[in-house]
Amino acid sequence: MRMNPTMGRFLDAIRAGWTRLWGAVRRHPWRTALVPPGLVLLYVLALLPFTPGIGNLRKAKVEAPAVLVSADNVVLASYKRVNREWVPLDKVAPAVVQALIHTEDHRFWDHHGIDWYRTAASAWHTLKGRRQGGSTLTQQLARNLYPEEIGRSPTVHRKVKEAITALKIEAVYSKKEILETYLNTVPFLYNAFGIEMAARTYFDKPASELDVLESATLIGMLKGTSYYNPVLNPERARERRNVVLDQMAKHGSLPAERAEQLAKRPLKIDFERQQEPLGPAPHVAQHVRKWLIAWADRNGYDIHSDGLVVRSTLDTRLQRAANESVTRQLSQLQPLADRRRKAGQDPALLQAGFLALDPRNGHVLAWVGSSDFARDQFDHVSQARRQPGSTFKPFVYGAAFLDGFGPNDTLIDQPVVLRGANGETWSPRDSTPPTNAPWTLRAGLVFSRNSITAQLMERVGPQKVAKLAQAMGVRESRLDAVPSLALGTSPVTLREMVSAYGTLANNGRWVEPLLVLRIEDSEGKVLDAFVPPRSAEAMPKAKALMLVNAMRGVVDEGTGAAIRSRYGIQADVAGKTGTTQDNADGWFILMHPHMVAGAWVGFNDPSITMPDAWGPGARSALPIVGDYFQQSVRNRWVDTKAEWDIPRPRPKPKQPEGDPLERLVNDVIDRLFKILQ
Repeated sequence: MRMNPTMGRFLDAIRAGWTRLWGAVRRHPWRTALVPPGLVLLYVLALLPFTPGIGNLRKAKVEAPAVLVSADNVVLASYKRVNREWVPLDKVAPAVVQALIHTEDHRFWDHHGIDWYRTAASAWHTLKGRRQGGSTLTQQLARNLYPEEIGRSPTVHRKVKEAITALKIEAVYSKKEILETYLNTVPFLYNAFGIEMAARTYFDKPASELDVLESATLIGMLKGTSYYNPVLNPERARERRNVVLDQMAKHGSLPAERAEQLAKRPLKIDFERQQEPLGPAPHVAQHVRKWLIAWADRNGYDIHSDGLVVRSTLDTRLQRAANESVTRQLSQLQPLADRRRKAGQDPALLQAGFLALDPRNGHVLAWVGSSDFARDQFDHVSQARRQPGSTFKPFVYGAAFLDGFGPNDTLIDQPVVLRGANGETWSPRDSTPPTNAPWTLRAGLVFSRNSITAQLMERVGPQKVAKLAQAMGVRESRLDAVPSLALGTSPVTLREMVSAYGTLANNGRWVEPLLVLRIEDSEGKVLDAFVPPRSAEAMPKAKALMLVNAMRGVVDEGTGAAIRSRYGIQADVAGKTGTTQDNADGWFILMHPHMVAGAWVGFNDPSITMPDAWGPGARSALPIVGDYFQQSVRNRWVDTKAEWDIPRPRPKPKQPEGDPLERLVNDVIDRLFKILQ
């Protein structure tokens, strides 16, 4: 069989090349011997840029998480990478260090990051089919500090990167610093990182008080935290603990007789998960964290290690009062909600949101995002969008005042049928029959009369109402410019509504809500400042004060009268209640020249509604705001002498006729709530 000429030439070229190569090897044996090490060196040099630099290594040891600080200089949150409390080596029980070194790396004090003897032995056993680990403590530390850069796959590539990083660590840290860093970074399950959190989690004591058995148990876990989990696998953990005791005896840190005695003892665990402290404003901490990560990415900072100090506008006194007000009200309403659930169904958790700010500068003073952050992290201040009900009505009256209407203009309280742009009809109703009598616009707002508001919406137009609401602060949610918008059918956030009411309290000038004042570095140098915030005139001062003056009547004699009668607040305040269909949402927002506060109450599932007895905003949300303002007045956190630049109405206007039975029921319920609180 004849060979293809092309294939023949190819084989001849290979033979010729091999002959030349072999000749070169015979002529230069020493140069040839240097080729493999040279290739290895080139490989290592090529990997160097892909391993952590010296600067990163130094930063890892002094890692300082960003902290969120209140206006009164209280730490609200610490943005740690993991749940860890760093402790110096001299605050760790000596038995822990002895167990660690004798079990994981008994030549730790002698090598420089890589134990070549152990590495060779590991390779030999692996070739024989008995895989063994050969990593030193320094190499393990490299993996713990940089899991993404180094990884954990069993490959030569990964091992080389690990070895390079270990050598760098030995060049940067002393041996004691390496031990301290290792013990403070190693994971122990259950969100416990470091020896201090491990000691508290498994033995309910600090690392400085661990005895020999407890130390051996924790160090024994390091071979495989899940496999040797003392909570779920106590027998395995006990056997592994005894192996550690044997190693301690073998290397002289524990007498053999003592090790044998200790090995007979049972495994005693005092287990309790260590939860990170939530702080007084967990939803604020979560909200700021997301924002801060984006800021840090844009500006080249690390929120986990650069020691940033975030100065917020929150006041811990006001925040504490807000927390107490929300808790107090929901603790009364939740049992009532539970009784309404059908047998066999889990009771739904009643939720609430609360926000207070200073309308003059937009500073957020207090923020409560849910009934219990541990059970529900969803933020009902900035994330939840719910129908605002009658709390939206001031935008209708504000637009009317801008159009030339006055608070003393009248409309007939009568049935209303409105048609939308597509021909659909809308017939709003009130809780009591129409009186067919003239009502002033002020009375329509004070007593939240739907028929009056709907007629006013028809005359002003939905577009103007939506435009005003957006100018005043409802700037993120979509508003449908339809007639039913008058009664708050477009979902919005509590943050937007409180901001909009803040515009009224600030004489018609919108100021963007401000939560973070500035960011400083660890030395106090200002890196970025966020004052003053954006602002714009939404209403002329005279028109804004006209609307505020009308809304004073809500708390003087209308649906928010409990602010005066039940909570005894006599300061110059104005507000509005809000309730959506079937009591799915309860709202109340109260304004003062120096403080605006609002609350929402309901269930996460809007199909679950609240009963008439306590579901309307005047009974579900108002008590939260009333209690908060009562504390603020009592503690002089708000100036009770401050008043708007328009005379307060005296005497109070006479209340229009309504349903006497409804007024009686409302009065009885308000008195019952007052007794309960």
